[in-house]
Amino acid sequence: MSSTANIESVLHEERVFPPPESFAEQAHVKSMAELEALRAEASADPEGFWARFAESELHWFKKWDTVLKWEPPPAEWFVGGKINISYNSLDRHLPTWGRNKAALI
Repeated sequence: MSSTANIESVLHEERVFPPPESFAEQAHVKSMAELEALRAEASADPEGFWARFAESELHWFKKWDTVLKWEPPPAEWFVGGKINISYNSLDRHLPTWGRNKAALI
């Protein structure tokens, strides 16, 4: 038995299946143009990009002093900041539970 057998893929999928409009309307990124704009922003100013999202999407018990401290090889993000991942994942959403649970059912 030869151990050099190769498997060749014969499937080359090129179809595109756009999401239903009602689904896309609820998405955080609603179009490819919006995605490309986010990519361009992140590429042009990575620290500013991630600082903007960290500030708007997370609860900080103490805001960071420095977004990025990079002294290769290690990199430190949000130096001096205090955050609690459990609080951000669950606790901060509890006040909205009554409003949102109907949408989950």
